[in-house]
Amino acid sequence: MNTPAHEEPALTIAAVERDTGLSKDTLRVWERRYGFPTPDRNANGERLYPQDQVNKLRLVRRLLDSGHRPARVVAAPVEDLAAMLEAAQGTDVDPGSPDRDTTLLQYVCLHRSAELGVALRQALMKQGLQRFVMETVAPLAAAVGEAWMRGEVDVAEEHLFTEQVQNLLRGAIGAQAGSGERPKVLLTTLPDELHVLGLLMAEAMLAPEGASCTSLGTRTPLADIRNAALMGKFDVVALSFSIAYPPRQAVDDLLELRAGLPADIALWAGGGGVRNRQKRLPGVRVVDSLEDTISALQEWRLAHPR
Repeated sequence: MNTPAHEEPALTIAAVERDTGLSKDTLRVWERRYGFPTPDRNANGERLYPQDQVNKLRLVRRLLDSGHRPARVVAAPVEDLAAMLEAAQGTDVDPGSPDRDTTLLQYVCLHRSAELGVALRQALMKQGLQRFVMETVAPLAAAVGEAWMRGEVDVAEEHLFTEQVQNLLRGAIGAQAGSGERPKVLLTTLPDELHVLGLLMAEAMLAPEGASCTSLGTRTPLADIRNAALMGKFDVVALSFSIAYPPRQAVDDLLELRAGLPADIALWAGGGGVRNRQKRLPGVRVVDSLEDTISALQEWRLAHPR
């Protein structure tokens, strides 16, 4: 492909990735979803990005760093992007501002693990564990899930986010543990539930309240849950169900577990997979939200005074 002397050469997708920090997967997704960028192709069918498109991608990247969403900026004219960038210049996103979650999401989308880790640790120190879970982790997890559905986050980036949050929550929970107060809570998920984040968020709500929490991790068979609850003399078995878990299966599994547990062991279930299922789950305390986790704990303690 010949390039006139007065024109800058087009860049390969690898070169654009190095230049802008935008991953190859992101560039391909934007091309399909937003109609930009629109690269040329060389004789081998490989993408070649003209310099004017690379310049625009640099503007887009800077606006993403400022907290803008891809849907707003990727397809916008360069003049609009320049005006947005001028308005954003000189302003920093405060960790406690409404734009914080957007900024954190961009760290995930851009695979900026170092900045994500620093921002999450700062939020945890400022908010404390329970507020951090409710005000930062839960909204960000929802935003990452939505971005994944839109094609703005790939599997590797979603795993990066999950791993960062898990490590941070485990360390913070460990620092809270040790009071040994009742109830003794056994936390786990059923064999078809792979997601651990909901479990950790529930434990992060309970640990600062003094509850004695033990996690079996994910994918525990019903019989093993029952045996662990009996042998460990637990007061509560708490299960997490993500939105991906089939609701009918969740109801059937919970009813089977409830029938296999003694009446004096409470059974709690939370997460999107069981939301609004209380009427179909007699004997199961459905926890509707993270805040409701504290309500369930208070109810148990009122029913079981020291």
